[in-house]
Amino acid sequence: MRYIQLKLVLCFVVIASFPFKLIAQENKIDSLAAQINNGTSLEVEKNQSVQIAFRKVQEKDLLGGVSFVNLPEIMNKNYTTYSLDGLQTYIGGFNGSIWGNGGALVLVDGIPRSATSVQAIEIEQISVLKGVSAVALYGSRAAKGVIYITTKKGKNQKQQIDVRVNTGVNTIKSTPQYLGSAEYMNYYNQARQNDGLGELYDYETIYNHASGNNPYRYPNVDYYSSDYLRDISTQQDANLQISGGNDIARYYTNVSFMTAGDFIDFGEAKNNRTQRFNVRGNVDIDITNKISATIGANAIYYNGTGVNANYWGGAATLRPNRFAPLIPISMIESGDVNSLNQVQNSTNIIDGKYLLGGTQLDQTNPFAGIYAGGSNDYTSRQFQFNTAINADLNDLLEGLSFRTMFGVDYESSYNQAYNNNYATYEPKWNNYAGFDQISSLTKYGQDATSGTQNISNSTYGQTISFSGQFDYIKSFEGNNISASLIASAFQQSRAEVYHKVSNGNLGLHLGYNYKSKYYADFNGAIVHSAKLAEGNRNAFSPTVSVGWRLSEENFLKDSDIIDNLKLSVSAGILNTDLDISDYYLYESIYTQTDGAWFSWRDGSLNRSTDSRRGENLDLTFAKREEFNVGLEASFFKNFINFNGSFFANKMTGNVTQATVLYPSYFTTGWPNSSFIPNINYNDDKRIGAEFNLKFNKKIAEVDWSLGLTAMYYDTEASKRAESFENEYQYRQGKPLDGIWGLKSDGFFMDANDIASSPSQTFGEVFPGDIKYKDQNNDGVIDNQDQVYLGKGGWSGAPLTFGVNLTTKWKDLTFFALATGQFGANAMKNSSYFWIDGDDKYSVIVRDSWTEETKETATYPRLTTLNGDNNFRSSDFWMYSTNRINLSKVQVTYDFPTSILKKTFVKELGIYMSGANLLTISPERETMELNVGSSPQTRFYNLGIKALF
Repeated sequence: MRYIQLKLVLCFVVIASFPFKLIAQENKIDSLAAQINNGTSLEVEKNQSVQIAFRKVQEKDLLGGVSFVNLPEIMNKNYTTYSLDGLQTYIGGFNGSIWGNGGALVLVDGIPRSATSVQAIEIEQISVLKGVSAVALYGSRAAKGVIYITTKKGKNQKQQIDVRVNTGVNTIKSTPQYLGSAEYMNYYNQARQNDGLGELYDYETIYNHASGNNPYRYPNVDYYSSDYLRDISTQQDANLQISGGNDIARYYTNVSFMTAGDFIDFGEAKNNRTQRFNVRGNVDIDITNKISATIGANAIYYNGTGVNANYWGGAATLRPNRFAPLIPISMIESGDVNSLNQVQNSTNIIDGKYLLGGTQLDQTNPFAGIYAGGSNDYTSRQFQFNTAINADLNDLLEGLSFRTMFGVDYESSYNQAYNNNYATYEPKWNNYAGFDQISSLTKYGQDATSGTQNISNSTYGQTISFSGQFDYIKSFEGNNISASLIASAFQQSRAEVYHKVSNGNLGLHLGYNYKSKYYADFNGAIVHSAKLAEGNRNAFSPTVSVGWRLSEENFLKDSDIIDNLKLSVSAGILNTDLDISDYYLYESIYTQTDGAWFSWRDGSLNRSTDSRRGENLDLTFAKREEFNVGLEASFFKNFINFNGSFFANKMTGNVTQATVLYPSYFTTGWPNSSFIPNINYNDDKRIGAEFNLKFNKKIAEVDWSLGLTAMYYDTEASKRAESFENEYQYRQGKPLDGIWGLKSDGFFMDANDIASSPSQTFGEVFPGDIKYKDQNNDGVIDNQDQVYLGKGGWSGAPLTFGVNLTTKWKDLTFFALATGQFGANAMKNSSYFWIDGDDKYSVIVRDSWTEETKETATYPRLTTLNGDNNFRSSDFWMYSTNRINLSKVQVTYDFPTSILKKTFVKELGIYMSGANLLTISPERETMELNVGSSPQTRFYNLGIKALF
């Protein structure tokens, strides 16, 4: 009977994987807080299991910088599709990176995978392992933290089916604002005057472009107008889940589909669309009372349909007066036989009325490409499989067990395109008949549709992961002992990449706690790296954590204020090759330079051997050395819950080719040679603090929950091999994300101002150009005058925070989520701001410097020449990225169970939400601006969920 049941369950899961079955289930959602305490507060349970490195522990026993969130609880009030969406508002210390390190290792069910390979609806729990002790067992690749995503599993329960359907619209937040043709021509004339040149556009030409009487002869193209873009793009998704099981086997299956449109609303781009279909299945089986197994599989099919044109890139560069996208056939002079014949021979007549426009310089352009350039389909496929076996070895030793896991993933992607050639036409106009006519057409290119499908950009990847571990767990008289011996490895290969990314280590965990009061953990790993020379490829990474639950001591045990108070301290060293950029850096490189240079030997080519790098067989791992202190507390019957950490870590021995540490004769001039080896030298330091703070309260009939998270950290390049002439240019002692550049000192006001200022080396300057401060007082403005300007926030701003608010009244739930960042800066250095030569003009040039506006101008003088002096890194272009975002609002109504009693529907709810709704910042317009890419959007969604 057991065998028959097992076969039935396995067959069911296989059938459920097919698209036409579309079965899914979302686990029942726990309430916002578990119990109502005296009608005034919601008590948070502390006995739930949390996934950490290679094992699970109870929440109350967490040590070493670990935070987690249960997604089903959140999804009930905040539906989203991206797995890590809003994680910053639930977990302190995470702002896209962990403790400011960047490059965290993402594991899905223990396998290295992208966070985009799993959707939020499929996730049971996300654990963020921050401290060095928490990540040590994963070895070198975990040196910057671990995000562990656990997918849902089946439960011993009757079958449940959960259905969700969502439909929504994206609306554009903002688009770049560019000058129209007439205004552009005026400012371009001004730029030429600034350069001492005559005007290019006369009054009549400017007037004709401004009048709009004939936009085909005098174009005024606004790429962001409703002529080319929709006001909204639509997005829909649906997912169904099914789960259930018995004491022998449990199953979970998810089938999801998503489709989204585009904003471009003409030509073939009307059909632009992305689609994703995925199927996930997890099965847990008790093979015997001693052996169990887990099987998981996931398949992702992603397709993106597009066109062979970069519309957004063209929108940022093509000037509005350049050409008319379409040429009306009706305006061709009736006697122009040649032009009419060209019309007859064209295979690209748009809407039966237009030819494709262009010029000699714009023979191909985004408009024509969208209409006639063909289509492009991007296809991506991912297949993921993992299995695990658990064996109870109590018969050998009480408390002993064994677990092994194996995973293999395949992913491939490619483009399928029909690349068509097309002709564009430049008209010659006349109006001798009293109205505008086309007297001739100049044709560029040929219409040609081969019908051949082209395959390009093919990529392939494979991930293989394995782990095996013996676990020992024993409890007696309040003493709790745990131990694990772990061997783990994974390897990732990519097409056209010779070396595979590998991570292998042998780990040891030893843990002890006494009545969940006193804790001591040791986590260590022997790591291996093929990037280092033999003899240096292995290293040991030891870490230790201790904890003390003060609230169990007699002096706090009966406190009416403190429910829980636990202090933990962790420290350790983790060896890592994560930032060693390549293989064989320890080897010397010699190259033969046949034909590189001539000699006096009758003009014959000499053969030579050049040294490019010296040898260093002692090159070794960088080390993450860390100390962190954690505090966990709850007060007033769990009305307030706090979890925070202070961390200080140093990444020592980063690999660099330190020229300044060697005599000058180790490097030569042309032909360039070097005998300088790579060494372990640079050190980076990070110090910071983070916390989670939760308030739970029931007031009258309303349940309130408020969550606050925040992190502040500071970085420092604590050791650098560098040599600068001026002390203020040393990077050592400055933030790792430092922005360096010149300090501006207003604009040059006149020729006398230029003459009396330091000499400029970034090109000839004129009144209206940016003036810079001479930092070293040498009378010359050059790169020696660059200074530290501020923090760039490469791994998140110094201060980041998140807020989540939930209020629940009867069956109505309101949820809001906000994020913020402070203390970082950025540069306005896109083509929208840095304008010279024949660039397209944005509205920012309206504030440009002229003799008339020199007292109020906020932008340098315009020029049709090179603007190197003005357009370089300086505080003139720097702005603060301080911002507060209202990231999400959702209102949910769950129909009362009394209404559903006589139906087959167990639960039914409807919800409305908005995402990316509001940004509060003095630089909001700059930060919401996308130049050369699709615009930022707001998203409004309507969804319905049902449980059967």
